[in-house]
Amino acid sequence: MTDVGFIASIVIFVITYGLIIWEKIPRATTAMLGGLVMILLGFLTQEVAIKDDIDFNTLGLLIGMMILVAITRRTGIFEALAIWAAQVTHGNPLYLLGLLSLITAFASALLDNVTAVLLIAPISIILADTLKVNPIPYLITEVLASNIGGTATLIGDPPNIMIGSSTGLGFMDFLIHLAPIALLILLVSTALLMVIYRKELKGDEASRRKILIMEPKEEIKDWALLKKSLVVLGLTIVGFTLHGILHLESATIALTGAMVLMIISREEPEDILLHVEWPTIFFFIGLFVLVGGLKSTGVIASLAQWALTVTQGNTQTTSFLIMWLSAIASGFVDNIPFVATMIPMIHEMGALSGMDLGPVWWSLALGACLGGNGTLVGASANIIVAGIAEKAGVPISFRKFLVIGFPFMLLSVAISHLYVYVRYF
Repeated sequence: MTDVGFIASIVIFVITYGLIIWEKIPRATTAMLGGLVMILLGFLTQEVAIKDDIDFNTLGLLIGMMILVAITRRTGIFEALAIWAAQVTHGNPLYLLGLLSLITAFASALLDNVTAVLLIAPISIILADTLKVNPIPYLITEVLASNIGGTATLIGDPPNIMIGSSTGLGFMDFLIHLAPIALLILLVSTALLMVIYRKELKGDEASRRKILIMEPKEEIKDWALLKKSLVVLGLTIVGFTLHGILHLESATIALTGAMVLMIISREEPEDILLHVEWPTIFFFIGLFVLVGGLKSTGVIASLAQWALTVTQGNTQTTSFLIMWLSAIASGFVDNIPFVATMIPMIHEMGALSGMDLGPVWWSLALGACLGGNGTLVGASANIIVAGIAEKAGVPISFRKFLVIGFPFMLLSVAISHLYVYVRYF
C-alpha cells in the first residue's frame, strides 16, 4: 500500500473515532460509515472485509447470548435476583455496588465478560430505579469488573482465547498465571470505586424499606419457562467451557442454545429478534471493517513491528513494551484485531531471538484485556453495556466513561507491570 493510503487510512480512523467521541451521530452509523469509506477508497475489498476482518464468531456469540437473555428475562428471574442482591446488602446502594462488582467479575471469569454484562446490567438498572439512585455508577463499575474478571481465565475474554489457541496454553495455565493478579486488581478497583461513588450512591430510607419487604419469588412470572431457560443456559455455559474439546466455536454453541430455547419456549422469532441490540451489532461490524482498513494499509503491522524492533530481543523489555502498547492501543482499537496482529509478530520474534516468550504472552493478555477498560469502545463488554444503557434511557457518554475508565486502566496495568516483574524477572 502506498504512503498516501497509509496516511489516509489513519485520517479516516481518527475522524471516525472523533465523531464517535463527539456523540452527535449514532455510533453505529458512524462506525459503519467509517468502515464503508475504507472499502470505497479501495484500502480493502468487501470480500476481504467479510472473510478476514469481520469476526463472525464474536457477532454470533453476541446475538446468541442476546436471544438467550431476552427469553430468560421474560421469566422475571432478573427482577428476583435484583431484589435478592439488594436485600443481601440491606438496601445500601454503595454496598450493592461492591457486591455487583464482585458478581460481575466472577461471572466474567467463569462464562465470558460479554455474557456476564448481558445478564447483570439489566438487573442493575432495575435496582437503581427501585433505590432511586443513578444507575451509571453501577454500569461503569460492571464494565470495569467484567474486563478484570475476564482477564483471569482462558474463556473470559476473546484475546485470551486467541492467545491460548495460538500457543497451546490451557485453562489451568491462565488460571495459575493470571487469576491471582486479576483478583488483586479487582479488590483494589472495587474499593476505589466505592470511595469515588460514596456521595452519589445515597438512597432514601423509604426506598430501602420498600425493597426489604419485597419477596423475590413473587417476581417470577413463568416457572416453566424459567426451568427451560436455566437448563439451556447451563448447557450453553458447559459448552463454552468444553469448546476446545468439542472443536466448536463459541458462536456455534451460543446460537445453538438460542435456537433450542426459542423452539422449546415457543416464542415468536419476530418478537425475540426485536430484543437483539442490532445497533451494537452493526457498531461492531463497522469497527471490524475500520480496523481492517488499518491492517490492509499496514498501520497495525508497522506499529507491532516497531514495538518488536525497539526491544532488541530482551524478554523483560519486550514484555513491558507489549503490555503497555497493548493496553493503550486496546483502549482505542478493538483488542481482537490488535491481538490477532501481535500474535504472529511475537512468534516471529521468538523464532529469531530464541527468547522465552512465556512472560510476553501473559503481558499481551494483561495489556489487551485490561486495556479494554480505557474507553467506552475498548472492549465488547463496554459496547454492550453502552447499548443496554442507551436503550434504557440512561446513556453513558464517551467522556463520562473516559474520566473513570482511563485512570483505572492505567492503575491496573501498573499493578500488572509490577506483578510480571516480581513473578518472572
